[in-house]
Amino acid sequence: MSLIQHTCSELPDATRRHLLLAALLATPTLPALAQFRVEVSGIGLTQMPIALVPFRGEAASPQKISAIVRADLERSGQFRGVDTGGEAMDETTRPDMSAWRQRGADALAGGSVARLPDGRWDTRFRLWDVVGDRDLGGLGYVVPQADLRLAAHKIADYIYEKLTGEKGVFSTRLAYVTRGRGRYTLWVADADGENAQAALSSPESIISPTWSPDGRQLAYVSFEARKPVIYVHEVASGRRRLLANFKGSNSAPAWSPDGSSLAVTLSRDGGSQLYLINAAGGEPRRLTQSQSIDTEPAFAPDGRTLYFVSDRGGAPQIYRMAVSGGAPQRVTFNGSYNVSPTISPDGRWMAYVSRQGGAFRLHLMELASGNVTALTDTAQDENPSFAPNSRLIVYATRDGGREALMTTTLDGKIKARLAGQGGEIREPSWGPFQR
Repeated sequence: MSLIQHTCSELPDATRRHLLLAALLATPTLPALAQFRVEVSGIGLTQMPIALVPFRGEAASPQKISAIVRADLERSGQFRGVDTGGEAMDETTRPDMSAWRQRGADALAGGSVARLPDGRWDTRFRLWDVVGDRDLGGLGYVVPQADLRLAAHKIADYIYEKLTGEKGVFSTRLAYVTRGRGRYTLWVADADGENAQAALSSPESIISPTWSPDGRQLAYVSFEARKPVIYVHEVASGRRRLLANFKGSNSAPAWSPDGSSLAVTLSRDGGSQLYLINAAGGEPRRLTQSQSIDTEPAFAPDGRTLYFVSDRGGAPQIYRMAVSGGAPQRVTFNGSYNVSPTISPDGRWMAYVSRQGGAFRLHLMELASGNVTALTDTAQDENPSFAPNSRLIVYATRDGGREALMTTTLDGKIKARLAGQGGEIREPSWGPFQR
C-alpha cells in the first residue's frame, strides 16, 4: 500500500495535515480564548519533596504565585508537593528546619507579592535546603500585572535549576493551533498552556508551527491561498513574510539549529521531496532524490543530520541523511508505521508516533542504542515536541473524548494534561530558551 493510501485511511489527523493529503475533520466550537488547567498524573521513582508556602499577600493578587510554581514543579516529574499545613512565611522568614524535616520536606520556598502604588507587582521569594539547613538564595521581580504568571514561572525555573542543576523550562513558550467557530487560530502561550495570545486567525487551515532557534519567529503552513504555503511570523510584532509558495504544495517547515535555513517539503518537481531554503527566502536546494514521498524533516542539534519520514520501503518509516548529501539510512524498524520524528535538543533522543495494533502512540528512541520505549497508552497521539532542556515532551492526543495537549516525562511515568474548554487543540511546538 502506498503512503498516500495509508494517509487517507489510517494516519492520525496531524500527520494527514503534514502530508497535505486529507480533509480536516469537523469539530465543535471553541470559546473566544482557549483556557487550560494542569492535571498531573503518575508517580516518579525519585521525586524530591518540596514545601511551597502560600506567598504573603497572594490572596489579593490576580495570580496565585505559589500555586503556579507548584504546578510547574510537579509537572516536571522531578518534585512532589508537601502539605504546608497552613504555615505562614515569606522571603524574610528564617524557618525552623527541624519542623519541616518532620513534615518530610527536602526543600522549602516562600515569598510575598504586593501591589505597588504605580500598579506594578513586587514579587519576591527565597529557597531553602531543608536537609542541609542552607539558604539557597532567592530573587525579586517587579512586573506589570500581565507578567505575574511569567514571574511565577521564573521562580519555578530558579528552584528547578538550584535543586537539579539543570535549566528549568517553565518560562519558555508553546505554540499550538485550535479550530473553532469556522476559524483556525495560532496561539502563543506559557509553557503550561495558560496566558494564550492569538498570533494569527484564519478561516483556512493553519498547520505545522515551529519555533526559530532564537524564539522570535514561527514558521507555519497556511491554506489561505487555497493551497499550502509557508510563512514566517515575527512573534513580537505580528509581521509575517512569505517563505515558500512554489508550484504544488509547500509544507512541513523545520528550522536549522543556527536559524539560517529551513528544511521544507515541496512538490514543485512532482512528488513530495525535501529541500533546504534560506531563512530569508530564495531558490531552494533539493535534498532527496526519490520516487517516494519524503516529508516531516527534523534537524539533529548539530545541524548536519536530517531525520525525515519516507515510504520508500513500502510504508512510512523514519530515515536520516546528511544535509550535505548521501544515501539515507533507515532508523525505525519496530512497527510498520512510524511518523512525526522530533530530536531532543541534547541529541540523545528521538520522539515519534508509531502505529501499534491500530493505535497511534508516542514512542521514544535512544539514538545511540536504538532502544525504543512506548510512552503512552492512548490511541491518537500526534506532533511530539521536546522541551528545550530535553526532559519533557509535549504532544497532542485525544483523551476522555476530546482533544488535549499533554506533557510527559521521558520515562512516561508523569503526565500532565493541559485540557481546553472545547474544540480542537493540536499542533504543539515547544519554544526554545529565551536568548
